[in-house]
Amino acid sequence: MSQARVLNPQELRRVLDHVATRRHSARNRAMLLLTHYAGMRVGEVAALRINDVLNSDNTIKDEVRLMPEQTKGKHARTVYLNERMRKEISQYLRVLRIRDASKPLFYTQKQAGFSANSLAQYFFYLYRNVGLDGASSHSGRRSFLTGLANKGTAIHILKSLAGHRNISTTASYLYSSPTQLKAAVELV
Repeated sequence: MSQARVLNPQELRRVLDHVATRRHSARNRAMLLLTHYAGMRVGEVAALRINDVLNSDNTIKDEVRLMPEQTKGKHARTVYLNERMRKEISQYLRVLRIRDASKPLFYTQKQAGFSANSLAQYFFYLYRNVGLDGASSHSGRRSFLTGLANKGTAIHILKSLAGHRNISTTASYLYSSPTQLKAAVELV
């Protein structure tokens, strides 16, 4: 099975432009960007509750503590939200009608929240509708890690951000383009 496509900034912009034309655009934008800006797995995004991202003073947390039942490996981890992601969540919460902080952060028409599978399907069809072959619910996570690696972030930091227990798992996420490989050999 091939790995999910890594999106470049122009492709992500195309997806966001498409999302903006659809119903529930604030919700869908926030879900998508949690994978691209915070490197979250789709199941982790689906498992988020309002109180996971909201401080007691109604500001957005800069660190989200995921409990074992919210993660793939059943190991608690911390997800760090940058300023752009905090703004996205804040904008989404302005349109969210649910005020019970124990409810899912991302509602569905029934307000029961997404399952990991239904959210993965949403991302699959979203990327397909934009014409990004090979993109999937894991594309945001791979794009997040690859982008940070390309900016010189050390692999042990990437491992922690991804919530991996083994660096070899993190290494398998990283994509090297032919352009990057050619540039690397020019450094010799």
